[in-house]
Amino acid sequence: MSIIKPLQGITVVSIEQALAAPLCTCRLAEMGARVIKVERAEGDFARGYDDAAKGNSSYFLWTNRGKESLVLDFKKTEDAALLKRIISSADVFVQNLAPGALTRAGFDSADLRKLNPQLITCDISGYGAGGAASSLKAYDLLVQCESGLAGISGSPEGYGRIGVSICDIGAGMNAAIGVLSALQLREKTGTGSGIAVSLFDGAADWMTIPYLHETYGKGAPTRQGLRHPSIAPYGAYTTGDQRDIVISIQNEREWQQFCEVFLEGTGASTDLRFASNTERVHNREALDALIDASFAKLNAEQALQKLSEANTAYGQVRSVAEMAEHPALRKWPMDVESGQVEMVAPPVRAPWDEQRFEKAPLLGEHSDRLREEFQLPIPSVKQQGVSI
Repeated sequence: MSIIKPLQGITVVSIEQALAAPLCTCRLAEMGARVIKVERAEGDFARGYDDAAKGNSSYFLWTNRGKESLVLDFKKTEDAALLKRIISSADVFVQNLAPGALTRAGFDSADLRKLNPQLITCDISGYGAGGAASSLKAYDLLVQCESGLAGISGSPEGYGRIGVSICDIGAGMNAAIGVLSALQLREKTGTGSGIAVSLFDGAADWMTIPYLHETYGKGAPTRQGLRHPSIAPYGAYTTGDQRDIVISIQNEREWQQFCEVFLEGTGASTDLRFASNTERVHNREALDALIDASFAKLNAEQALQKLSEANTAYGQVRSVAEMAEHPALRKWPMDVESGQVEMVAPPVRAPWDEQRFEKAPLLGEHSDRLREEFQLPIPSVKQQGVSI
C-alpha cells in the first residue's frame, strides 16, 4: 500500500542558504512537499561547511534531503522570468537572503503574492525587516549573544555557547510551523498570506522566563553550569570513578525518597535547611556538599542503581560518541555519492514514515529537467491575422 503524506501535491520554492530556511523546507519535504531549491552557480555555501559525512557536508545532508536543486541567476532576465513562472504555480515561497536582497531583485514577497494570490511567502531574517537592528548580520552565535542566551549559559567562570546552532534551528522550526499554519488558513480563505520569522524573535521567545525574572522579579538567573537556578537538587554530581550524573528532584515526595535511599544515614530528610525547595536553594552549598560526598563513595554503576531504587530522575552526561550508541537513538539510512550514511531519524514519528531518507541533491542536479518543465511559452507571432 502506497504511503500518503500530508503535503503531497504542495510545491515549495526556496531561495535558501545555510541552515534556517533549509531546515524549514526539509521538514516540509519530509511531509511530502515537492521542494525546489534555488541555488547560485557556486551553490548553497553550506555545501562547503565540512566533509564529515563520507566526504559530504553534515549540515547540507541534514537539511536538504529530498529536494530538487535548480541553479539560476535571478539577476539575469531569462532566469528571473523562469523563477517567476515557477513561483506563479507554487504553493509556498521561502527565502532567507539578506533583508531587501530579493526586493531589489524584483522578488518582493508582497508582489509575488499579487502574481500568485494563493501563494504563501515566508521571509526568514536575523532581526526582522525595517527595524533598527535589521541590518545586523545574524550568524547563530552572534544571535545567541545578542539575545542573552549566551549570557545565562556556561559556568560561573565564563560564558558558554549552546553547542548546536540553536537560533538557526529555532528559526527553521518556527518557519515550518508558520507555513503549516498559513496552509491551513488558505484552506479556509482560499488565499495565501505572508509570514516572517527571525532568529532573534525565536531566541527572545525562549528567553521569556529570564526576561520576566529580570524585569519584574529579583533579576535574571546567573550562569549555573549544570545546575538549575531555582530548583535543588537539580544538577550534576561526580561519582568516584569520575562520571558526571545529573539528578532532578521536582517535589517533596521525590526528595524524601532520595533521602531514604541515596542519602541514607545523613539526616538530610529531617534537616530543616532542606525542608523545602526554597530552603534547599538557599542552602545549596551545604546541600551540594552532602550529595557530593554520597556520590564520591560510589562508582557510576552503583550510583545509577541507587538512584533507580530511589525513583530519582537522572541523566548521564554523555559524550557525542556515547550518544551515538544510546538505546533511544533512532537512525535512518541515506544514500550519498560515496555510499550510505546513517542519519538521525526525524523527531516526529508519523504514519507516513518510510524509515529512510531521500538523498540530498547535487548542485544543479535537476536544473535541466526543471527548466524544461517550466520553460517560458513561445510568444505568438501574428501574420496576416493568423496567430502562429
